[in-house]
Amino acid sequence: MSIERSNLLSMLKLSIKVLIHSSLSLGRTLDSDYPPLQQFFIVLEHCLKHGLKAKKSLISHNKSIWGPLELVEKLCPESVNIATSARDLPGIKTGLGRGRAWLHLALMQKTVADYMKVLLGRKDLLSEFYDPGALMMEEEGAVMGGLLVGLNVIDANLCFKGEDLDSQVGIIDFSLYLKDPTSSETPKDNSKMTAILDQKHYIEELNRHLSGTVANLQAKMDSLVKTNSKIVEELTAATARINSLQEEQEHLRNENESIRQSSLKKEEAALQDSQVELETYKQTRQGLDEMYNVVWTQYKEEKRIRQELEHELELQVGLKQEMEVAMKLLEKDIHEKQDTLAALRLQLEQVKTLNLQMFHKSQDVKRQAEKKQTEAVQLEQKINEMEKAMMELEQRLHNSERECRQTGHSDKDVKVELGGKVDALQKQLTDQDTLRMGLENELRSERERRQNLQQTLQREQDNSTELRTQLQQLQGLQTELQKLKHEKKQLQQKCEQQEQTLQDMGQHLSQSKLKMEDFKEVNKALKGHAWLKDDEATQCKQCQREFSISRRKHHCRNCGDIYCNSCSSNELSLPSYPRPVRVCDVCHSLLLQRSVSTVS
Repeated sequence: MSIERSNLLSMLKLSIKVLIHSSLSLGRTLDSDYPPLQQFFIVLEHCLKHGLKAKKSLISHNKSIWGPLELVEKLCPESVNIATSARDLPGIKTGLGRGRAWLHLALMQKTVADYMKVLLGRKDLLSEFYDPGALMMEEEGAVMGGLLVGLNVIDANLCFKGEDLDSQVGIIDFSLYLKDPTSSETPKDNSKMTAILDQKHYIEELNRHLSGTVANLQAKMDSLVKTNSKIVEELTAATARINSLQEEQEHLRNENESIRQSSLKKEEAALQDSQVELETYKQTRQGLDEMYNVVWTQYKEEKRIRQELEHELELQVGLKQEMEVAMKLLEKDIHEKQDTLAALRLQLEQVKTLNLQMFHKSQDVKRQAEKKQTEAVQLEQKINEMEKAMMELEQRLHNSERECRQTGHSDKDVKVELGGKVDALQKQLTDQDTLRMGLENELRSERERRQNLQQTLQREQDNSTELRTQLQQLQGLQTELQKLKHEKKQLQQKCEQQEQTLQDMGQHLSQSKLKMEDFKEVNKALKGHAWLKDDEATQCKQCQREFSISRRKHHCRNCGDIYCNSCSSNELSLPSYPRPVRVCDVCHSLLLQRSVSTVS
């Protein structure tokens, strides 16, 4: 590895030296066809490839310098334009071509040395792409970066294509660097010795490259010999196959001739049979047409009857739905009224209990009122008696006063005695008045209480009468509900009967329809199918695939259309054919459904 590094470094020194001297002596801008410049790019590419890790793929091992050069875009943001231009260059398909384009663009911008120094300063990133002994990982890499600084004196205007960069073979031409040491301009022996050593190293490197190319060519030659032997074996097998096919072709020609003669005989016999069949067909056609007309009229009549039945069924279904909605509403109303009836019954029972309590209270109040009335009557009688006694006493008093006046106050003792009696009688009278007032107040309160009780009793009676009327209404609703349930059962029975008749009519119509389709099929078979020509169809009618040599055309013997083999792989027996024939998938399913329905 060290020898290779030194050889590559010495070649890079020489290529840069020759390029600088030739460009200075030339005195103009260099182009892409300048040989020293081309050799410089080749040597620089070899230096960058030294120790580069190969990317393994299914086909081969690939070494591309584009991977490490892409790192410059991350390390130096100002190199983004060069990287994007190298990526977007039209015609470049490989990473090697992008790397070569990047080197050309960097040389034109005189930034190769700067970017290489930045890249060589990040050995941690380069270790992903290079082996430990690579030129970029050792001290020679720093020397290479210093050598590239001298390229800043060169002005280059390069024109290149992406295809050329991808396909260019990087082989170093040592003829530019081979020199005669005797004709050296330098007088020092040391420079002569270095030139000889450099020439030796170049020759060794050239020899190494040539040995590698020879080994590659030898491997290609071996593979070509193997493929040639295989081709020779296949050719012998193909010639044997051709001979056998020629023999088979001759045999098939003979068989074809015999089949053609027999087919001519069969055609003559079939022509005679077809004439006889044509006469019989004309006779049977008239009968079939008459039968077809009769069946068609029957079909129209049954279709009209079916439409009428369907209309009537729709009406019945609508009535049934309305009845179901009405029944649901009635059931809901009945449930609500049953709940209210239960609540009213509870209220009625409560009212009954209240009525009993009020009745007992009224009886007690009546008894107390009667007692108090009797007591009041007795008190009134007593008051009347006392009033009479008071009147008598007052009259007596007046009489006595008159007598006293007349007598002139003769007897003071009698007057005092009479005054005491009068005071006692007045006290008794006041006591009787207070007692009478209390009894009148109690009587008035009892009368008011009795009136309130009578009013509450009247209200309870009114409530009880309302509850009785509601109960009677609920009983009437229950009878109506029973009637509606009975009508619902009758309507359900009627609907079931109509559905049964409709099912019978549908079966009858389906049978008649199948008969019509059978007659149509027979008529179609007698008339002859609309046989589609091979030129009119370019693709399968069902799967829409184009016909080719491998996908061939096949006619359906029922509908006459053209299908591929996968869409017409079924066979069925038809009335117009004596044996099972090819039909398409659609006709196969339809004919099977008809046969199943007729059997059922």
